[in-house]
Amino acid sequence: MKAWRLRWNSVFVKFSVAFILVGLIPLFALSYFSVQTFTGHVERYTNDNLRQMVLYISYNLNSAFNNYNEISMLMYTGRYEGMQDSFSDNQTRNVNELQQINTVPIDAFLKMIMYSDRYITSAYFVRTTDKKLFYQTKENKVVISEQLPVGEWLDTMKDDPTGLMIYPTHDDYYIFNSQDKVITIGRNLIDTSGTLTKDPKIVGTLFFDVDARVADQFLRELNLGEKDELYVLDSKERPYFSNKELASLPSPLSTDSDRDKLILSEEIPFIKGKLLVKFENAKIYKQLGTTSTAVYIAIGICSLVLIIMGTWFSKRLAAPIRGLIKQMTKVESGNLEIQIEVKSNDEMGRLAHGFNRMVDRLQVFINEAYVAEIKQKQTELNALKSQIRPHYLYNTLEVIRMNAVHSDADEVADMILSLSNQLKYVIDYGEDWVTIQRELEHLKDYFYIIQVRFENRFELRCDIAEDVNMDWPILKLSLQPIVENAVQHGLRMKGKGTVQISIECVEDKLAVTVYDDGIGMDKDELDRLSLMLGDAAAPSKNVGVKNVHERIKSVCGEGYGLSISSRKHVGTSVLMLFPVKEELPHDTTHSGR
Repeated sequence: MKAWRLRWNSVFVKFSVAFILVGLIPLFALSYFSVQTFTGHVERYTNDNLRQMVLYISYNLNSAFNNYNEISMLMYTGRYEGMQDSFSDNQTRNVNELQQINTVPIDAFLKMIMYSDRYITSAYFVRTTDKKLFYQTKENKVVISEQLPVGEWLDTMKDDPTGLMIYPTHDDYYIFNSQDKVITIGRNLIDTSGTLTKDPKIVGTLFFDVDARVADQFLRELNLGEKDELYVLDSKERPYFSNKELASLPSPLSTDSDRDKLILSEEIPFIKGKLLVKFENAKIYKQLGTTSTAVYIAIGICSLVLIIMGTWFSKRLAAPIRGLIKQMTKVESGNLEIQIEVKSNDEMGRLAHGFNRMVDRLQVFINEAYVAEIKQKQTELNALKSQIRPHYLYNTLEVIRMNAVHSDADEVADMILSLSNQLKYVIDYGEDWVTIQRELEHLKDYFYIIQVRFENRFELRCDIAEDVNMDWPILKLSLQPIVENAVQHGLRMKGKGTVQISIECVEDKLAVTVYDDGIGMDKDELDRLSLMLGDAAAPSKNVGVKNVHERIKSVCGEGYGLSISSRKHVGTSVLMLFPVKEELPHDTTHSGR
């Protein structure tokens, strides 16, 4: 996650992503719109074509049923040669006594029916009076009369004795050694010569089998697949014909839509039914799917090429800039001997040339500024020391003078010894850093003189934390001015008191705190003093405190220095922060003195 965040912060990564998105979004949008438009157009075109074909097939089926209806009506119309109109003939006499239909013998009539259409395979006539069966078959096939389902056919015709019976597709198992599928057409022969009665006078029934392959001529045009379905349904949605096994189909047949099929239907007026076709979407839209796949593959290839080109272009553009950033990092670490090879005259080449010139000029500037800064700091430190040392020396001599006037005792010698030690410590210009031990010894020499002067009314205490090493370095002459300030402005006004030095480590810094239980300061005075410490140019009468603060900041840097806190009638504390160093630094600022 972190590595990705770092990469995302790169302007070149953002540029690459933006470049790729600007290319991909229009590509995807245009491709999606084109595919959807093309798909919709092809689907509409395919659906319209299939609908026209289904309409054409339903029309042909209706014509076929009409044709077989007219063939069955030959028993009445007698349109063929040798036959006459039988509406006025006594059909009962013809069938029962003469064994003929109209003027044609029944067997000849059946043969005529059978050869009137190439798909009629056999014809039967059942005489009503004695149930005698007459039949004719093509190719001299043998009819197993015992298995002929005449009774079942007749039962089917009871509901409409004057209409045409169409028995659904079935096996002609009653034909010896035959496995064909046939559709049986039936019509009653009614005697119309006498007075018409409520119940028609049926003298016989004509049946003929039509080869189910009659529909093949229509199905070939639809090019149905294995999963496609075609049904010819009656008015109650019972199937007359199907390209599937009718025995396994429910009756009535459900026509609910299947999600994966295209369902089309057209009316067949003659049977008051309809033609229902279910096309498998996967098959009819297979070519469309192949085309869409090809388009998507092309989109994928274009997207991949765009991503590769965007990445390559970004890396090509980013490589010299990353190299420049790498060299800049070396310059930041202080190596000014860096030079970048200029390989072109474009913007990147000019940027590299400008970087080389910047490094050269920066090296010259740093050399000049470094020497000037060293001299300036040396001058400032010397000036600060010169302000501290005479001020301290004058006060010390005044104490000795006043003590000599009032008493001639041995302690004068001790005071002079302390003064000698202090002068030697102060006038030694060879070092800016001393050990904590030496700084405290100097502070004790100074405070001895203070105690003698003020008759031991003031006490100095030192509290050193266990984790503080007394050999750690501290800035020379940093404690004495603060202690002197505590005595002069805090304890003298009170008449007596204690100055406590606390040294400890706080957050990897050496913290030295000078406490006094003197008169303290009010908030206004404390704010004024804090403001003076924060403004290096502000004038101040607290020379000792300000000089120590400026010395610490000048030598140690920002984050170090003095901070003061105080409460009226309670006391004052001054916190000094120094860096923790394990050994004395090599002081080179005064090596020329």
